Amino acid sequence: MPEAPSSVGGADTVLPEGLSVRVRVPASSANLGPGFDCLGIALGVYDELTVETTASGIQIDAVGEGAADIPRDERHLVARAVRRGLEYGGASARGLALRCVNAIPHSRGLGSSAAAAVSGFAAASGLLAAAGVRAPFTDAELVQLAGEFEGHPDNAAASVLGGAVVTWTDSPLEANPDGVVATGDVYLARRLEVHPDIRATVFVPETESSTSHTRGLLPDSVPRTDAVFNLSRSALTVVALTTAPECLVDATVDRLHQPYRAPSMPQTAELVAALRKRGYAAMVSGAGPSVLILGALPVTDDVVALAHGIGFATWPVDVAQGVEISW
Repeated sequence: MPEAPSSVGGADTVLPEGLSVRVRVPASSANLGPGFDCLGIALGVYDELTVETTASGIQIDAVGEGAADIPRDERHLVARAVRRGLEYGGASARGLALRCVNAIPHSRGLGSSAAAAVSGFAAASGLLAAAGVRAPFTDAELVQLAGEFEGHPDNAAASVLGGAVVTWTDSPLEANPDGVVATGDVYLARRLEVHPDIRATVFVPETESSTSHTRGLLPDSVPRTDAVFNLSRSALTVVALTTAPECLVDATVDRLHQPYRAPSMPQTAELVAALRKRGYAAMVSGAGPSVLILGALPVTDDVVALAHGIGFATWPVDVAQGVEISW
């Protein structure tokens, strides 16, 4: 690994010591059944981050989910995102102290790495604003920065904007409505206002899953009938989320990714099937192995017992608002 730079950042303005910013960022679930890599929703499980500028070095204090496994140096994902955000804003810091309180489970399909990236860029935004270097990053900038950095703009957009989101990608040569400057793909998103009757429940197992592994299970091509099927269901999912929650069960059927991933997570597939038989709009959360249900149908004690019996904890959660920043 290259030697770490002596200062954190590396641009025109060096931030003074003693600046502090706090960030609260929600978990997210991507795909929502048929909307592979383009639909997402923010969920009310939160990571919290405090960042302070210091005289030198990187100090990282982390508690909660994944705390035992994360690096405590320049390799830390949040620290790298803060540094990149400061560079983007034309500044650097001699040192940074990070306090991470993590509630989002890692490697469970709940957007933990996207949330970490969003929190780092949001913290950089707050520090730059607190120092008077520039205005806070726009939502579009946060989506672009986190999407480029972490690679999952659907999760990042949900954590930034809150509610449900539709995301899409333009090339840098195409005009984009948000005026984002990018050297690679331009990531764009719009928030959907989720119908007030819709509630979310997440079923979280102890086992972890690698997104790269489950993505590798997907075929290079699919039948045209399956592609058309998912197009119609993705469009219906947008309608169901915003105005017609009674359509959620029909809307959230998928043929593009869940069937191919099912053999690698049989308990997840079993739980999704069992919940759908009971009338719930159940789907794999992101790349799994967690399961998400959306809708107005209450989760009963027998459903909780069913999930527990195959190793899943039941988490009722709100559809969350987006990232919060204070300084």
